[in-house]
Amino acid sequence: MTRAGLISAVEVPKSFTDVLYLTNQEQMPPEIKRLFKQKKLSFLVMPIDKFFGILNRLDLIGTVVIDIKDLDFSQQQKLAQIIKSLEMRNIGTILLGKRMELPVKSFVLAGPPVKSFALVTTMESVSTDELWVRIGVNLAYRKRSSEIVVKPAAPPRQVQRAYSNKLAEQLRLAGALVDNLTEQLRLAGLVQHDFLPTQLPNCDEAEWATAFQPAEWVSGDIYDIVRIDEQHIGFYVADAVGHAMPAALLTIFLKQALLMRETIENNYRVFSPAEVMSNLNVRMAGQKLSGYQFATCCYCLLNIKTLQLTYARAGHPYPIFIRPQEQPQQLEIRGSLLGIFEQAEYIQQTMQLQPGDKLLLYSDGAEPFIGSFDNLTGFNFSEEFREIKDLPIVEMMDKFDTLVQNKETAPSEVDDITVVGLEIL
Repeated sequence: MTRAGLISAVEVPKSFTDVLYLTNQEQMPPEIKRLFKQKKLSFLVMPIDKFFGILNRLDLIGTVVIDIKDLDFSQQQKLAQIIKSLEMRNIGTILLGKRMELPVKSFVLAGPPVKSFALVTTMESVSTDELWVRIGVNLAYRKRSSEIVVKPAAPPRQVQRAYSNKLAEQLRLAGALVDNLTEQLRLAGLVQHDFLPTQLPNCDEAEWATAFQPAEWVSGDIYDIVRIDEQHIGFYVADAVGHAMPAALLTIFLKQALLMRETIENNYRVFSPAEVMSNLNVRMAGQKLSGYQFATCCYCLLNIKTLQLTYARAGHPYPIFIRPQEQPQQLEIRGSLLGIFEQAEYIQQTMQLQPGDKLLLYSDGAEPFIGSFDNLTGFNFSEEFREIKDLPIVEMMDKFDTLVQNKETAPSEVDDITVVGLEIL
């Protein structure tokens, strides 16, 4: 599996492959191909849009190099899904950006090596030697985390007892460490939960309900519903890539960085949803975050006097609009991921709500319980969701919680689940 040209059909790995090279370019650069051959690395070159055809064979992949250039909107969405899929399987990923037009053989590499993957917004040119170092680190971590080890020779009989005693002590210390880490994560989860709203801004015009189920002690999701002034309520759901502690730390940053209004002397101005997304993206990109550094978000602004709803999104699942006696629909609107492209532009749309209307914002972990996307028919809502869609919003969220708890999910597919529901009274 050392072909440098792009393959036209999905080629499933049949044995362990050191490097999967995903790209939207015509071919692999000769410098990188030469590096792989010199280091005797097995590799497979694949168009980025063919990745999901080998999703069930990622256990045979050591590390992934993604070479991308001039991403369009749909490719940005695919890139986010690919990185999340790799992160959940602990596969190290190196993201290459535009190639440097320099006399040296260098490329743009994103981020420092970490246990899972590296991706930041600032780009630095590196040599193929440094690229090799990072690939080597990823492969070493992959083999260690996958328990690909060499079995040691059996010790002499006279020292077996000493080894046994040492192993028992190591197991005891490891157990104590696990217990301590579990308690630390539990406490971190409680702290993160304190950042969620304790009271919902229910009023005569609108009622709110939420569902929040982290995949672990801490969550990569965050939401908020804020009464900005007497006339406006802002609310959002944001999802940091991955889950566990790194993603949870990013949610705290998102909570603090998302600004709904600005104060100028004795006056204030409410930001539009497009401004909220743009400002958050600039602040996030400016932090030059390492590792888990990008996120998705959908932000809505409700005028409770006029019942006008304005919304914008950044790579997030589309909001769901439900009107009585009508089929639910997704509110489709463009918007790039947060934290990758500092100059990204965000648009917004406005719609008029009326009594009985409901709106749902949710993270991608909740999507399998709502419906699924088909290339021919588009997004199809599940029967379970259709059965509860016409219930009052509080009862609907209770039923949704029950639906999530009763559905069996494979451990590899468990994800953070967040839903924010609004109903116009």
